[in-house]
Amino acid sequence: MRMTEDSTIQTIFDKQKQFFKSGKTKELAFKKQSLQQLKQAVLDFKEEIYVALDLDLGKSKDFVDLSEIGEVVTEVDFALAHIDEWVVPEKVPTYALLEPGECFIEHEAYGVSYIICPFNYPVNLAFAPLVAAIAGGNTAIIKPSESTPATSAVIEKIVKATFAEEHVAVVQGAQEENTFLLSLPFDFIFFTGSPGVGKIVMQAAAKNLTPCVLELGGKSPLIVMPDADLEHTVNQLLFGKFANSGQTCVAPDYMFVHESVKQALLEKYVARIKQDFPNIDSNGKIITSNQVKKLASLLAQTQGQILVGGASDVTQRYVQATVVDNVAWDDALMQSEIFGPILPVMSFSDIDQIIAEINHYHPKPLAAYVFTKDVTAGRRILSEIPSGDAIVNGVMLQAFSPYLPFGGNGTSGIGDYHGYFGYLAFTHRKSVIVFA
Repeated sequence: MRMTEDSTIQTIFDKQKQFFKSGKTKELAFKKQSLQQLKQAVLDFKEEIYVALDLDLGKSKDFVDLSEIGEVVTEVDFALAHIDEWVVPEKVPTYALLEPGECFIEHEAYGVSYIICPFNYPVNLAFAPLVAAIAGGNTAIIKPSESTPATSAVIEKIVKATFAEEHVAVVQGAQEENTFLLSLPFDFIFFTGSPGVGKIVMQAAAKNLTPCVLELGGKSPLIVMPDADLEHTVNQLLFGKFANSGQTCVAPDYMFVHESVKQALLEKYVARIKQDFPNIDSNGKIITSNQVKKLASLLAQTQGQILVGGASDVTQRYVQATVVDNVAWDDALMQSEIFGPILPVMSFSDIDQIIAEINHYHPKPLAAYVFTKDVTAGRRILSEIPSGDAIVNGVMLQAFSPYLPFGGNGTSGIGDYHGYFGYLAFTHRKSVIVFA
């Protein structure tokens, strides 16, 4: 049964087209008011968000405050602090041929935008793009994930309590609804999800020549050099790999450790996992029972050695925090992004060979990480691995800064956002020349 009828979707789309034509969404005061209302609504519904995310993904309140609610509040506050500057046309030098004209770059709203949300951070990845859409002067239709029914219902309640339907609306649905939505002539599409679905979105966008941003994923490598601070590396690995049960697009997907420190690192890492994640349910829920089965199947097929973990519970949707040593590039765990709390481990002696292999087998990941006390060497390594983002001596933190563009490269995505870069994503940079 359809969650939302085509006729209902069409009506919402038509209303938003008309409302955008009115020019209201481009007014600075309206943008500020809308952003303030969004922030307040998210805070007002905080308790319902906690309950929903616990049901859908087993997230703790502290982690929700950090990665869901906190991220939305940060984006709103940053936009409100800077939007007065963003909307001012930028005056640029006048090329000699154009004198005595004056040249400007204006940021023009696209129009009706479509925001397609994933399941892993459903509140964050519905409303952080919405902040950029509103700041840019657009209307928006949001489709939350059908895999997080409790949270998607709260997202809809927040939107209905905050916005008129002709400005921002939520459409609940799955593949059928998304297919119909993608057939509509949107002015802009923002998608977060898998590369496979991203290709479908891009094909649909091409039919109407609709600009789009694709936030995808990929197998993000983590490299541990022989001089790395092992305690710090372990702390970062515990957070990066097991937060949200590994269901984070910028989580380290596999690890290369220099052979001289591999045993010492793994001993520390396994001991901490047993301490911090002692039970099968210690790191939250996997999104669906089918995904649990898929992860269990990968572990059944691996030729590597399971050092810790390996258990799963299909009914309750749990997969234990797991480390698998001595895998190879042709291992089942190394064929595609894992998106779960399983870390394959390989050793190396020649860093240049490893760089070449990463670029050959899984090029242009969403993120790349290296741990070393030699920051210059770390930056050199990362400069030779094309990726969306990169960190020396850290993981996932690039996603928390409104000052940094967040996005992929090639198979890991197209375009970026957060802070000013979100405003740029949801607006067209328009050249304007004025002759007085």
